[in-house]
Amino acid sequence: MPAHRPRIAVVIPVYREEAVLPELFRRLDAVFAARPGEEWVAVFVNDGSRDRSGELLAARAAATPGTRVIELSRNFGHQPALTAGLAHAADADAVVTMDADMQDPPELIPQLVDAWRGGAEVVLAVRRSRAEGGLRRAGFDAFHALFGRLTDFPIENNTGTFGLLDRAAVAAFNALPEKHRFFPGLRAWIGFTQGEILYDRQERAAGQPAQTMRRLIRYALDGVFSFSKLPLRLLTYAGCLIALLGFAVGLFFIAKRLLGYETANTGFTTLVTLVLFLGGVQLVGIGVLGEYLGRIYDEVKRRPNYIVRRKLGCD
Repeated sequence: MPAHRPRIAVVIPVYREEAVLPELFRRLDAVFAARPGEEWVAVFVNDGSRDRSGELLAARAAATPGTRVIELSRNFGHQPALTAGLAHAADADAVVTMDADMQDPPELIPQLVDAWRGGAEVVLAVRRSRAEGGLRRAGFDAFHALFGRLTDFPIENNTGTFGLLDRAAVAAFNALPEKHRFFPGLRAWIGFTQGEILYDRQERAAGQPAQTMRRLIRYALDGVFSFSKLPLRLLTYAGCLIALLGFAVGLFFIAKRLLGYETANTGFTTLVTLVLFLGGVQLVGIGVLGEYLGRIYDEVKRRPNYIVRRKLGCD
């Protein structure tokens, strides 16, 4: 904990959140006003929004001290936008990360800060429940149920963007060079002393989710392939199992021949089934290898995670 009046930054990626931003500004201002013991900075990252989000953020930066707006040159995605926000909040003593849709309530920010003041260097907001329903809810539940079993080291289930990082943790996160980023996994990987608060994830304050199902699936795959070698191990296990089955089938037909049983016309259907099965396993294996190889290719190109078009309120 710093001896001086601590500076707390709140980093919020924004993509097509025109309907939500006025209410978000109001609720953030209420939280900041209720905590005069800290200096507050709001860092909004406009991730190539095509609605009026950019105008609202620019007006906020011009009228409200302590507001920084980082405008990216195009839509790079949620994780690069979050990375940009953390890079532009490195001067804060602690950084709160959250989404703009207010499913993670701004009113919980003081609890995160209090846990940090109590000694935690990384504070996780763990969801007790979530308000989404339908296919999205089923997908989230399935991912969190499986992800903990797939990763090579422990990552807290039912956590997302919402949380707090100490200055040292932010510096460690900003030093990570990788392109395919899964924020909860990287936050767990950097270590530091952790604390937790529990909360109930709410419905969106307004509008429709900007994250499509396709983007969510890609995000889930980034988490799996960035923090687990289990898919590769499963291919090895499958290959060993198929080899053993093939050896057993070969022994069966050898024994049948030696014992004098008829072995002619063993069956076209069996042969086709075996060929299709082995071909399917091979294609799945090539696909898994392709996922890892594609990520390696993206890393070696060394392109930046984002490009900043302009900055407002950063002086």
